[in-house]
Amino acid sequence: MSIKTLIIGASLSPKRVVHTALHRLVKHGHPVVAIGKKSGTVSGVKIHNDLTRFEDIHTVTLYLNKSNQIDYYDYILSLNPKRVLFNPGTENADLAALLTKTGIEWEHACTLVLLSTNQY
Repeated sequence: MSIKTLIIGASLSPKRVVHTALHRLVKHGHPVVAIGKKSGTVSGVKIHNDLTRFEDIHTVTLYLNKSNQIDYYDYILSLNPKRVLFNPGTENADLAALLTKTGIEWEHACTLVLLSTNQY
C-alpha cells in the first residue's frame, strides 16, 4: 500500500536525516510531497518553500522542532491527514492536542524506523 506523505522540514542537504527519509520513502514506493526552507529537488521530489495546497495527504511527517511548527498548525489541520508523525526531536504536546481534538491520529515515531521495520 502506498501512503501519500507530506514531509515538513525537508532539506536539500544530504547530511540531514530528513534527506535520507525522503529517499527511503520514494524507494519504498510512497508518493511524497515536501516543504522546506529552500526549494529544490531531491530524489525526483520538488521541495516547495511555501504552504502549497496538497490533496489526499495520508501522513504528515515532521522534521521541525516545536517552535518552528507553530506557523504550520492551521496548514496541517486544513490538510486533514490521517496521521501525523512526530520524529525524534519534534515532539509537541500543543500540536498533538489540536490533532486529537480534530480526530487526526498522531504518534511519536521515526519515519526511518517505521520504513525499515515495514510498519509505515
